[in-house]
Amino acid sequence: MRVLLAYSGGLDTSYLLCRLVNEGHEVLAVTVDTGGLDDAEREAIATRARAMGASEYRCVDARQRVFSQHIAWLIKANVRRGGVYPLCVGAERVVQAQVVAEQAKESGADAVCHGSTGAGNDQIRFDVAIRTLLPGARLLTPIRDEGIQRETSAAYLAEAGFPISAARKDYSINQGLWGVTIGGKETHEAWSYLPESVWPTTCTPARAPEGGEDVVLTFTQGNLQGGLDTVEALNALGARHGVGRGMHLGDTILGIKGRIAFEAPAAAILIDAHRELEKLVLTRLQLTQKEGLGATYGALLHEGLYFDPVMRDLEAFLDSTQRNVTGDVRVHLEQGRVEVHGVRSAWSLMDARAGTYGEANRLWSNQDARGFSNVYGLQGVLAARVRPPEGS
Repeated sequence: MRVLLAYSGGLDTSYLLCRLVNEGHEVLAVTVDTGGLDDAEREAIATRARAMGASEYRCVDARQRVFSQHIAWLIKANVRRGGVYPLCVGAERVVQAQVVAEQAKESGADAVCHGSTGAGNDQIRFDVAIRTLLPGARLLTPIRDEGIQRETSAAYLAEAGFPISAARKDYSINQGLWGVTIGGKETHEAWSYLPESVWPTTCTPARAPEGGEDVVLTFTQGNLQGGLDTVEALNALGARHGVGRGMHLGDTILGIKGRIAFEAPAAAILIDAHRELEKLVLTRLQLTQKEGLGATYGALLHEGLYFDPVMRDLEAFLDSTQRNVTGDVRVHLEQGRVEVHGVRSAWSLMDARAGTYGEANRLWSNQDARGFSNVYGLQGVLAARVRPPEGS
């Protein structure tokens, strides 16, 4: 059987590649580069796949697709799940599944295999995407179906002559364009914090340069100037200043609680910057509605529902809100902190032509203000008059 394996080069997919080959299958290993890999890592993954017996290996650069199809919208929606987590993985999985489906069609594969477990969200994301894009495809998921543990995978590979380092056995690390996620011992319960040695890319905040650094970002109708290149540059810059670390505890698609550590320097910088620019140019009601529908958009993407038509409806709403989100944001990075120090736009609602905030306001008189104050909150005033005194 010709099997297309979604191959990351990690423990579980390396186990699957070795096992499928040993079982006599012809394996096309496909790595979808969604960010975080340098040339040396790409070459190491390719070498490992061929050494394990893959009949063919392909690496597809999908970074631009991740940015255009997902990150641009996550910025427009200011998505942080649970107010913390910027969806480092969910968007990547959609793109990885899309590329896998395309490669499976092109190569004439008899089956598609992925290495998701039965506990997390990735299995749902991959399964839904593959069912949508490859109707009727045969899907192989031995890690999930057989409940294979990481220790078992490591032992199998060691016996086959492909040992895995202890760090890769103890922690599952996914590095992509929108951030790094780390799962392991400390994320399996809610009290522990990740050891300093495990954070793979960011500087310890206390050891980051004192005095920090400023960066100016430009948005045009909500779109980030520089796009993909700016995201990659901000990941490197933010990592040097210890920016973007966090631990997220939330609800999985299957309904249980889950916890994950993450590093997302670019996301931490860009979401804060974009939100502050919106606060300058959007009305209070626009901001209120955006907050709710942006959270809905992020939740549906996180939960594997990117292909539902409602997502295109929400994107149309988000695009409409961005018509005036054009301007510059000055951000200061220092020892783990992201601080917006300034924002400017031709569409500013603080502009003197729109209104002056403070004592010299030109839009109403003092008498107008007195009258407004008299009628504002009137129902609360009346309710207080008729409410029985406390304790009576």
